[in-house]
Amino acid sequence: MAFAGSFLSQSTKFQLNILCNPRRKIPPARSSGRKMMLTATASRMDLPRLAEAAKLTVDTYIKSGMVLGLGSGRASGMVIQYLGQQLQEGALKDIVGLPTSVSSASEAAKAGIPLDQYADSSQIDFSFDDADIIEEGTLNAIIGRQTLQDGESILQEKSIVKAACNRAFIVTEEQYTRDLHGSIPVLVNSVNWMETAEEIDDLFLGDAEVWRRPTIGHAGPTGGDFPLVTSEGHNVLDVIFTSPILDLGTWPMFLLRYYY
Repeated sequence: MAFAGSFLSQSTKFQLNILCNPRRKIPPARSSGRKMMLTATASRMDLPRLAEAAKLTVDTYIKSGMVLGLGSGRASGMVIQYLGQQLQEGALKDIVGLPTSVSSASEAAKAGIPLDQYADSSQIDFSFDDADIIEEGTLNAIIGRQTLQDGESILQEKSIVKAACNRAFIVTEEQYTRDLHGSIPVLVNSVNWMETAEEIDDLFLGDAEVWRRPTIGHAGPTGGDFPLVTSEGHNVLDVIFTSPILDLGTWPMFLLRYYY
């Protein structure tokens, strides 16, 4: 019953640039390792701030000759567009992008960014991505809550981000918090999904509901007639918490005690 949780456990130092509140003090992460930078914006609907954060990501962290992991989402799309402009103007050169999704590949192609396919041996200098939420202090990140196209891969997105020597998430201030709520997506083998879902449900009895994600609409716990299937053949189980999510960093090892 193979699974892969759609969150990123960080062991890292980081630099945080909050455009809307530069005086806010952010404590350092508790451990060291690969470097992660976060760029935050004032509001989900504040497009000028989001565009400024995207520009900051390129101007501060991306250099000529880099191999880049190209993230997915609205903010990542703005980074890709601005990166393409910099390439066209000659401010950057010899950039190669590894897209995390079909949508980021399409946006990169339109922006004129040379692309390559990700492999386990890929050497990635820097990656950027949208995150659904970042746990303040630990820098654990949840990705995969967003709507996916059938055949896309959360696992590839996660792999590309984690493989990079340095990485940045572009998030709002509301998404950088100690108060974690909502859902955690978990990838499971589509053949045994029901058995896996029941076991996960038993682990969090009373604290969470487990729903298989549909391709379209809201089909209920079983995912309806058209459940989402990723490019690796996984279903997505959304573990929807009815109470705050505690100790996000313990999730990977906690579930690995039960699944392989």
